[in-house]
Amino acid sequence: MLATSSFGIGERLVLVHGFTQTKETWADLVAELKDDYQLLTVDAPNHGGSADIDLDLEHGARAIVDVGGSATYLGYSLGARLCLDAALAFPELVGRLVLVSGTAGIEDAAQRSARLESDENLARQIERFGVEKFVDSWLAQPLFDGLNQDNNQRSIRLTNSARGLASSLRLCGAGNQRPSWSRLGELTIPVLVVAGVKDEKFARIAERIVGQIGNNASLCLIEGSGHTPHLEQPERFATTVREFLASTREQYSQT
Repeated sequence: MLATSSFGIGERLVLVHGFTQTKETWADLVAELKDDYQLLTVDAPNHGGSADIDLDLEHGARAIVDVGGSATYLGYSLGARLCLDAALAFPELVGRLVLVSGTAGIEDAAQRSARLESDENLARQIERFGVEKFVDSWLAQPLFDGLNQDNNQRSIRLTNSARGLASSLRLCGAGNQRPSWSRLGELTIPVLVVAGVKDEKFARIAERIVGQIGNNASLCLIEGSGHTPHLEQPERFATTVREFLASTREQYSQT
């Protein structure tokens, strides 16, 4: 069973982090919402306290709903992909969905194959050089230009294991994700899709996801943020989530 922590009482909100993070990444959001909601933070497969649990996206999504039950699910990046899979596979349990810097997959077969190769190369780098060197290289990517020593959560990321991170890339990397763009219209629950304005690639993906889902989906592009809105603009991010939960409470209660 995946490792979890629970905070607060009330409606349940399940939080799933991104690659190289752990459930500790959500400390700011937990502090903002725990007086009004129950926050269940989850260590995704191959991360944190779930380091030795090897699961692909399909089985990882099942493991997440096994611990989360009936709830609103919020995921960032890898976590967004896991939560999207969970919503499509278990619509009776996922009552609302928040996708942060996520994607419905790589449609082009050649690009997906190239990503598989890239993820395998990264996995080998982790195994060869260790977590610390890999994390520093990972955070040095332009994707994370909005992070600094105060908010990059390097110390949290270093608690992961080389074996676990390598396994995550091989099992849950974007190259292994089965594209689900054609299924997004199946989502009838309230959905919030979030991206940073500075993260142009994922902002475009976010716009497309909302368009594919339909009128029950809303888009929030956070000013002053890149790929990690919950770390770069934590107060604005928390406000966005709170407003979504409040505005969709009636719809959620009817599911």
